[in-house]
Amino acid sequence: MTEKNQTVVSEFVLLGLPIDPDQRDLFYALFLAMYVTTILGNLLIIVLIQLDSHLHTPMYLFLSNLSFSDLCFSSVTMPKLLQNMQSQVPSIPYAGCLTQMYFFLFFGDLESFLLVAMAYDRYVAICFPLHYTTIMSPKLCFSLLVLSWVLTMFHAVLHTLLMARLNNMKMGNRTVISEFILLGLPIDPDQRDLFYALFLAMYVTTILGNLLIIVLIHLDSHLHTPMYLFLSNLSFSDLCFSSVTMPKLLQNMQSQVPSIPYAGCLTQMYFFLFFADLESFLLVAMAYDRYVAICFPLHYTTIMSPKLCFSLLMLSWVLTTFISLLHTLLMARLSFCADNVIPHFFCDMSALLKLACSDILINEMVIFVLGGLIIFVPFLLISLSYAWIVSSILKVPSARGICKAFSTCGSHLSVVSLFYGTIIGLYLCPSANNSTVKETIMAVMYTVITPMLNPFIYSLRNQDIKGALGRVFSKWTIQLSLG
Repeated sequence: MTEKNQTVVSEFVLLGLPIDPDQRDLFYALFLAMYVTTILGNLLIIVLIQLDSHLHTPMYLFLSNLSFSDLCFSSVTMPKLLQNMQSQVPSIPYAGCLTQMYFFLFFGDLESFLLVAMAYDRYVAICFPLHYTTIMSPKLCFSLLVLSWVLTMFHAVLHTLLMARLNNMKMGNRTVISEFILLGLPIDPDQRDLFYALFLAMYVTTILGNLLIIVLIHLDSHLHTPMYLFLSNLSFSDLCFSSVTMPKLLQNMQSQVPSIPYAGCLTQMYFFLFFADLESFLLVAMAYDRYVAICFPLHYTTIMSPKLCFSLLMLSWVLTTFISLLHTLLMARLSFCADNVIPHFFCDMSALLKLACSDILINEMVIFVLGGLIIFVPFLLISLSYAWIVSSILKVPSARGICKAFSTCGSHLSVVSLFYGTIIGLYLCPSANNSTVKETIMAVMYTVITPMLNPFIYSLRNQDIKGALGRVFSKWTIQLSLG
């Protein structure tokens, strides 16, 4: 920490385009017409591809994503440019500037990756026309799109967070926080090695268990269904969610100074929120899948089409990106004073807000509003889904049908109970008697225990996973014996 005399920048002035004042209205009309043309043209392509089944091919899937990227890329800068051309003070708030920079990088990079995917699609179509449908399978197309979106998100977040840390200053003589101290878990020093081994074993179990689920779903064609598509995404989310906090916790348990840099703290907070929110949305998608499977079994394949599944996954990833980014940017605008000790084992948002010496009213309002979107609404939707499922199950005349229906939902209900139970108890129903130790232990439940238990819940209570494990193991055994 260093003493500095700095002035806080709350907004920037954009000089705009070098246009003569007499020609401002002419250029305003010109740019407005160009922007409207961009929006309408790209929307037309997206709608046409959506409506015409002849265009439901890999090439036009990438093209629709490119059109959406172009539409958003233009919308990042053009509305503000047009507004400032008519404004006496062409300014942009600090948070707005960071937000604009993030989305500019995001959609700029996304366009670059999509152009690569489209080039590969044309290469396969022309050089390997007979194998085109085999090579450019829906699975590969989906993987290329997800990879493009995820890489651009991480790249844009990295640049935005590095930029945000430059403004962690305040007017007057203040101590600029360059790092935070994580107090970690309330463990007796004599038992530190024992708990280190325990948490290391839990983390390794989490990684291997979730990787096993992902690999099994990938290798066994019997599991190529909507339910297991969502489950593979959930396992990936659990794997990453645990990896956001556990490596740093393990490192700090062996360190004399359990610190984390300011930028590292914001980065950890972003990915913690991202994968926690993603898990919430994925649990809703899985609940809807079970509702359709049990209440409308004859229409299941029609309703849960690959198109709908892809849309639900994309919506989940996009919403979590925006929500976690908003919280991170609002946190980045705050100043932190001399106290830099976080009584937690990771950069928890509520713990960071208690250390801020800036006004946190906006942060608290956003947490309150989005808390309903991320926790209450998904939990309500899941509860309604299972209320309808139970109602449909009770109408089944055979006891065997009832047992089969409950067995398909039991594992999902167990995960929902573990995940939402601890979060609601910790954040939505806090008690005045809750100590820091109690809150830390409850946080361990949903950040460490839940991701570790999910693979066991799905494998031990799911006959499909057990069957897939047996088939894959038998296949490998036969290959080894023949080889």
